[in-house]
Amino acid sequence: MAESKKPNIVFVFADDWGWGDLSCYGHQFVKTPNLDRLASQGILFSQFYVCSGVCSPSRAAVMTGRFPAHWGIHGHFAGHEQNAQRGMPDWLDPDATTITGLLQQSGYAVGHFGKWHLGRGEEAPDTTAYGIDESKTFNAVGPTIEIPEGRSQSTEVIIDETISFIERHQDEPFFVQAWLLDTHATLDPTEEQMEPYMNFTAQGLEDKHKGALRIYYSVVTNADYHIGRLMDRLDQLGLSDNTIVIFSADNGPEDIHVRNASHSGVGSSGPFRGRKRSLYEGGVRTPFILRWPGSGGPKGKVDNTTPLCAVDLLPTFCSIAGSDIPDNIGLQGEDMTAAFRGNSVDRTTPLMWEWRFRVHGHCLHKSPILSIREGDWKLLLNPDRSRVELYNIPADPMELVNHAKFEEALVKQMSEQVMDWQATLPEGPIDDEAGSNAYPWPGTIFQS
Repeated sequence: MAESKKPNIVFVFADDWGWGDLSCYGHQFVKTPNLDRLASQGILFSQFYVCSGVCSPSRAAVMTGRFPAHWGIHGHFAGHEQNAQRGMPDWLDPDATTITGLLQQSGYAVGHFGKWHLGRGEEAPDTTAYGIDESKTFNAVGPTIEIPEGRSQSTEVIIDETISFIERHQDEPFFVQAWLLDTHATLDPTEEQMEPYMNFTAQGLEDKHKGALRIYYSVVTNADYHIGRLMDRLDQLGLSDNTIVIFSADNGPEDIHVRNASHSGVGSSGPFRGRKRSLYEGGVRTPFILRWPGSGGPKGKVDNTTPLCAVDLLPTFCSIAGSDIPDNIGLQGEDMTAAFRGNSVDRTTPLMWEWRFRVHGHCLHKSPILSIREGDWKLLLNPDRSRVELYNIPADPMELVNHAKFEEALVKQMSEQVMDWQATLPEGPIDDEAGSNAYPWPGTIFQS
């Protein structure tokens, strides 16, 4: 069949899947042969950032090309009462300009399958309000995905629906999002799925105590298998050369101290400090693999220098698709088409984050409330200056050496930028524990 001149785009977005949860990102035990194959056929980005340490705001940034705090989306969407308590709306504004809407207007068939988590409940808009032609979802209004055998089959069913959409629209340009539930807790893999990791069963315990490593690794490998099916089907349909396939994740791995992950919260943030919810690298730096054979770009490249971000996806996809972007939408991402074609890019605009709530887990992962990355430098601080931390990320990706006392002019400049940005955000409550890394030190409270 003749290929469309406009490239197709398939965006697989995993849930709570850490930067280090793939063998091609350095994991020594977990098996991800299909994602490794994807990397060998395209580009692996080591400096990809999402715009929040949790799911809903991270996804809102993907959809709109704007930092999610501008929409008042600071945490995950929950029930209406809890949303109101946190000063949040109940869903992403359906009047927002979205990547799905812009590509739909440009002639793309647009599909979304799997997790949504951008709003549901009474009076919530369904996915068609955001420029999506076909969807089957969780955490949304509209057609739902049915999983006959429970959560262990969720990735299989999401990929089945994605493949079916591609088959129906293979003769026209298509954009499809496969947003996985894996590896979000609670995880419940089958015995068959856990078979490759028998050696990771907890020693000396009955088999019902399967061991957190075995549970988590098996979910990763099972999801990898079904992503491989998707890649194979594109090959079989003759669509691979003209299709951009992306794998990424919405935030860092869940912490084992959180109740629903207490049996499985061993995802890897690689060498980085921080996990889910944190503004340290491990909370907001996630895997990003891209394959685009038709671009003529390199195969097997590792891009260690481009600071790519979720807000860049909207302008980049629109540039590639030839879609016009309205001038008045407050776009905060950059066109990274050059990076998608294999050329490293120095970004010209800063990245900024705000986290208004507590961070779970070890105190080393508990970041300040605000963060800004500009060039090589990343500043984290609380608005009251109780904590001020400055790191040179390429030189110190673990965020261990605080330069704040030695770079006072830089701290002043970056802190003013991020504080001025925070002043533009919708008002809302901030948790008492937000920005605190306090430890209950014997006899007192220690806080840096």
